[in-house]
This record gives sequence, structure tokens and C-alpha cells, in this order.
Amino acid sequence: MAYLNKVMLIGNIGKDPVISAGPTGRKRVSFSLATSRRYRDNNGEQKEQTDWHNIVGWGKVADTMEQLGVHKGMTLYIEGSLTNRSWTDQTSGQKRYATEVSLDTFQLLTPRNQNGGNFQNNGGFNQANSYNQSNNFNQQNSAPAYDAPMPEDDEGLPF
Repeated sequence: MAYLNKVMLIGNIGKDPVISAGPTGRKRVSFSLATSRRYRDNNGEQKEQTDWHNIVGWGKVADTMEQLGVHKGMTLYIEGSLTNRSWTDQTSGQKRYATEVSLDTFQLLTPRNQNGGNFQNNGGFNQANSYNQSNNFNQQNSAPAYDAPMPEDDEGLPF
């Protein structure tokens, strides 16, 4: 029987990511991601609930997040898998548990020129940035930041 452990989230980073290196030099990034959902309660009032998710990435994912200057407030799309870990709290001696998302892939959804980022605007176009653990870092032009009229005829198109 096949099993599946896959998480896909879109949310906002709650605190600046913490990047650290272990004894082998392999980098680790950790941050919290807030996702919200709206619903109606029993009285018909619209409510919003925010859930916080602990995200952890290793190696090239951490390097890429550091290079891109990912910070609090940015919106990310992430893919990964759920992991559980436990440890004994050294001060209280109690067993502690944590559920985390092990980050495989992410994409910046915040335009580079917003939220105080140190990114440059590129001629009216935003850059969509995605990183996949199994591939390399990819940059692609996304749609224009404005509604540009489309040509009405096919002349002048390169294909």
C-alpha cells in the first residue's frame, strides 16, 4: 500500500526566519507561518481563525531563503511533509512534543518591491521565485504588475 505525507500551505511569515548551522555546517531555517480561514458561527456571524505552523528547512532551502532575504510579513507558498519529534525538557524533565512541516519547496508570493524587501523592481514586472529541494533555484517573470492590453492581432508575435 502506498502512503502520502504532503502539506501545502499559503500564509504569512510570523517572525523573521532563524538560520543556524549545525556542527557539520549544514544550515537550518525555521520560522512560523500563519494561515487563516473564514467561517460562519452558529449565529451566522463571519469569523476568522488563524493557525500557526512551525516550518523547518535544511541545506539549500535555508541557503536560498537567506539569499532572498525572506522576512516577517512575506507571503509564501510552501510544500513539505509533516514530521513529529519529541524530547525531554532539561529544566522540567517533562516529555515535549512538536509537529513541524519539513520544507521541500517554497515560492515567494509577495512582490519583491513590497513589505520592505531589499528587492529591485524590474521594469514593471514582478519576479516569481520558487525553490525546489530536488531541483535548483528558479526565477521566472510573472505577469505584469499592471493590466496591459493584449494585442488584437497575431502579427509581431515570435511564434
